[in-house]
Amino acid sequence: MTDRTIWGIHMRRDHGLAPIEQGYIAIGWTQMGDLSLIKPNRDAFKAAYQRAYPDEKPGKIPVSAGVVYRFAVEMKPGDIVIYPSKADRMVNIGILEGGFEYDAAAPFNCPQRRRVKWLQHIPRANFSQPALNEIGSAVTLFKVTTNADEFLAAMEGQSFEAEEIDEDSAERVTEQVEESTEDFIIKRLKTSQTPFQFEHFIAHLLKCMGYYARVTQMSGDGGVDIIAHRDELGFEPPIIKVQCKQVLTTIGRPDVQKLFGAIEREEKGLFVTLGPFSADAKTFEQTKPNLRLIDGSALIELIYEHYHEFEPRYQMLLPLKRSYIPGPIATANI
Repeated sequence: MTDRTIWGIHMRRDHGLAPIEQGYIAIGWTQMGDLSLIKPNRDAFKAAYQRAYPDEKPGKIPVSAGVVYRFAVEMKPGDIVIYPSKADRMVNIGILEGGFEYDAAAPFNCPQRRRVKWLQHIPRANFSQPALNEIGSAVTLFKVTTNADEFLAAMEGQSFEAEEIDEDSAERVTEQVEESTEDFIIKRLKTSQTPFQFEHFIAHLLKCMGYYARVTQMSGDGGVDIIAHRDELGFEPPIIKVQCKQVLTTIGRPDVQKLFGAIEREEKGLFVTLGPFSADAKTFEQTKPNLRLIDGSALIELIYEHYHEFEPRYQMLLPLKRSYIPGPIATANI
């Protein structure tokens, strides 16, 4: 266990990947102005918070003032920062650099800032559910203690054997009410199928959406894994060529361009992955009206929408209750 404090932080979705690309963490509370001008003690911060937000409920004042105090005063250079980014579903781990900074012109109404050197960017699915639950705190800034060893191992690029949910026990799965359903789905699609089986799953999803879809041969497919079309024989446009990547890492523009190069003039291209796409890949997509990128988050939304049409074997693969809480997992031969 390190002597350095491990902090978890949540930031607004508006930030996107900017904190990672620009090396910072930030919070709002703009009405308080420059936090460095407040005496560095909790009472002073409470008083400053009350002046800035006179209509705030009394019970919320110590909580919010405490967050701001920790961000400006308690966080020290060398401390470890964990930031679960919503934009790409990654857990980012870094080291705090330098002291508190105030930037009145900062975007997203978040002028209170700290510099961070990011060391690791790890898919959420690589962590145990207890670790994900801890960094899912409803508080903006918090200390990570219970699962600190797992995050430290991840920061150092080491594996960590954590107790996982017993997938053979329906009762234990359903009792995990705090488990993220999205994490559950991504983990199942990543760990319970081969890449070829994942292609068949995507083909089935397309069939549930009203397409005829067939998986290409396992080799020599030129990067195209599925051919989808509206008519039964596959002669009428649009003909959709689909590439599937059962990976959690970021897909860059070169991979997307490779798929686009396999598309004929009247055809469409669809790229499906469990992880995110890079900014360059998304920019390339925007310039191509016959190309669509489906990342992990968009794939989950399609699963939710068409889940009721899934064949039993795929509902067994992703056992979701009507309320979309993970249910008992059964073994299926897919």
